[in-house]
Amino acid sequence: MDIAKIFRDAKMELSKVIFPNKAQVKQAYISVVIVVSAIAAFLALVDLIMSSIVSAILG
Repeated sequence: MDIAKIFRDAKMELSKVIFPNKAQVKQAYISVVIVVSAIAAFLALVDLIMSSIVSAILG
């Protein structure tokens, strides 16, 4: 297999890729931050409740 053919094929495949624009990247970033924050808050709340229950049982 020729190395030049590999690079041509890779270039051809990359030309088919649709990259997101700046607005799409920003929207996805904001969505990820919101979802991660919500999950972190939920897990913190569950941890607080569970630790309170364990403390009440043991203490």
